Amino acid sequence: MISPYVYFHNEFVPAAEAKIGVMTHALHYGTALFEGIRGNWNSDQLQIHIFRMKDHYERLLNGCRVLKIDLPYTVNKLCQITVELVEKCGFQEDIYIRPLAYKSSESLGVRLNDLDSDFLVFAMPWGRYLDVDKAKVVISSWRRPDSNVIPPQCKITGIYVNNALAKTEAVENGFDEAIMLSPDGHISEGTGENIFLVIDGQLVTPPSFNSILMGITRNTVIELAHKEFNVETIERPIERSDLYTAQECFLTGTAAHITPVAEVDHRKIGDGEIGKVTWKLQKIYSDVIRGTNQKYFRWCTPVYSTPSERGCR
Repeated sequence: MISPYVYFHNEFVPAAEAKIGVMTHALHYGTALFEGIRGNWNSDQLQIHIFRMKDHYERLLNGCRVLKIDLPYTVNKLCQITVELVEKCGFQEDIYIRPLAYKSSESLGVRLNDLDSDFLVFAMPWGRYLDVDKAKVVISSWRRPDSNVIPPQCKITGIYVNNALAKTEAVENGFDEAIMLSPDGHISEGTGENIFLVIDGQLVTPPSFNSILMGITRNTVIELAHKEFNVETIERPIERSDLYTAQECFLTGTAAHITPVAEVDHRKIGDGEIGKVTWKLQKIYSDVIRGTNQKYFRWCTPVYSTPSERGCR
């Protein structure tokens, strides 16, 4: 269920009034960028904490430069709009926030130039993205595109057809998620998540040049593992067989949080249970995103606060 209000055409409007024309360029050519931002409900504090909102909007505006989408907003203004929207909606549960920057001209023709741009954002209640405690995954027959096809570092709407093909193939074959390979055959990422392995006490994750999105949750996990548990992360190309022999495996993403992987291609990871490193990271991550760990409170933006306290943290 979408939020009762949407920020659309520079104002807050009822969701039913937020309409896009059938000739909108982004609808036909995928010329849009999105972000997924989590608002996490803390029942003890009666507070929603929006997690790493500034980082999400910085990534969105960087992507806008690639797609020549010209928005009249700073990162701070986008944060203020988002806080006001969520507060206006009055949620008291975990939510998912969806900003969209898009080519808004009602004009056909394949191009990025000479087109108007616009921005909208809405929110919705949303629990777990992967609704399992331990995921069963499969290596997909669909590969990630090379960076000179569509830049994977940007959340461009058009590229997600690739993800949808892989996800559908996996689910229709009885799995929870797909793992896609890079163009050269190395492990890249899930359809909506980055991937980590635990090998000999270290985290191992694909590097940027293996066609991955540089995930914000990925970055969070790397920092938490280092600072809290003295576990280092190695970024290197990962072979398919590395997944079969790893002691632990988990997926990370704004929607998926930290989701353990129990098996890949019908092979158990470790003993098929949630590993010690994964469990420790899940526990601290849950505390951090709900604003209960003061050490990392800089990443959280409380929604229900006085006007002077709003904005990016």
